[in-house]
Amino acid sequence: MMSARDLREFDAHHLWHPFTQAQTAAAPILIKEAAGAWLSAADGIKYLDLISSWWVNLHGHAHPKIAHAIAEQAAKLEQVIFAGFTHEPAIELARRILAQLPASLARLFYSDNGSTAVEVALKIAFQFWRNSGEAGRKRFIAFEGGYHGDTIGAMSAGRTSGFYFPFEDLMFDVDIVPFPATWDGDENVEAREAETLASLDRLLQNARSYAAAIIEPLVQGAGGMRMCRPQFLSAMAKRLRSANVPLIFDEVMTGFGRTGALFACIKSGVEPDILCCAKGITGGFLPLAATITTERIYQAFLGNGIENAFLHGHSYTANPLGCAAGLASLDIFESEDVLSRIAGIEQVHRAHVSAMAKQGEIQRVRILGSIAAFDFAEGSAYGSGLSQILRDLALKEGLVLRPLGSTLYIMPPYCITDAELGAAYTGIRRILSQLR
Repeated sequence: MMSARDLREFDAHHLWHPFTQAQTAAAPILIKEAAGAWLSAADGIKYLDLISSWWVNLHGHAHPKIAHAIAEQAAKLEQVIFAGFTHEPAIELARRILAQLPASLARLFYSDNGSTAVEVALKIAFQFWRNSGEAGRKRFIAFEGGYHGDTIGAMSAGRTSGFYFPFEDLMFDVDIVPFPATWDGDENVEAREAETLASLDRLLQNARSYAAAIIEPLVQGAGGMRMCRPQFLSAMAKRLRSANVPLIFDEVMTGFGRTGALFACIKSGVEPDILCCAKGITGGFLPLAATITTERIYQAFLGNGIENAFLHGHSYTANPLGCAAGLASLDIFESEDVLSRIAGIEQVHRAHVSAMAKQGEIQRVRILGSIAAFDFAEGSAYGSGLSQILRDLALKEGLVLRPLGSTLYIMPPYCITDAELGAAYTGIRRILSQLR
């Protein structure tokens, strides 16, 4: 077995880390194990995971119920091709997810990650109109600042997020409307919403050009944890429905409790035509994703020939281990009353963030469910020197944070205690005081 030093040496010479400028970045921290909300490094230092390891971990690291479910499933069936075959974990997980969603969402397509779930949604919308005799519907509507993943279609929909400048020539055209971001005490939100809806109305004058519109409901993730109101989502959905343009909800981040309800579509009371989920679907244990749509859309893919079928798939589609993890995670939501715990996390967020805002330490506070976000500086870009300084100071405090430009967000696993979260905020206030 390699020593910690040898592991780090091999990593430095052979591994390529995501969203990292390797020439200037500090050496990655070697994590040995994790439990609950804590990560334990090989050098013995412990870190409080305040970002749920890129938003995937729900119930805490190494949760024994999920680990046991995976081990039990691995002893029975670890993988089977999902074309021409099926299995109980995939069926049961789909049944339980659909039971939590609006009844109109009736068909579930499995894939393996959030970008792919979005890519599947875009392809389904595009082919739906082709199969329905409206091949001219080739454009999409998306929202300024949205981020939907790193495959070509997902990048195209998220082209204004600021992450994709090397790939602009590869992207297809998407029409962008403003995102009416809001925050606590915002007095101008209705004006921004009206501006967005007016922009949408102008595009919908040519509604038969559009295959679908896509949005991250209630919270834009990588775009800066920017939030919008349910009232806006409702008004937007009404316009799209009247124009017969399908609505895609990208719930890769907001799904499975992050907003305080199991899905943002439930929280907002808005029914999309297609919904994408991933990240937390397995509680953070294994890659799995799903794209869910209506019976009307599904029916357009049926026929006697292969030409109308949805010719898309992945080797690990509906992997039994991932499905078993997903079932165990849903069990935990029920047995541990997780949604009530999320409501408690939101209260702790509000208490601490309100105190910081009153002291003038932060601005543009937005809180929803387990997510708290605020701006700690003006105009700092993603990966800027200031955000890197804050990240490094956080590590010295034993906190894992990844600022999004000038925005700092906290999105912990649901198992975090009030005391742990309170201590984290104490550390955050020390960090911010060093930046001023």
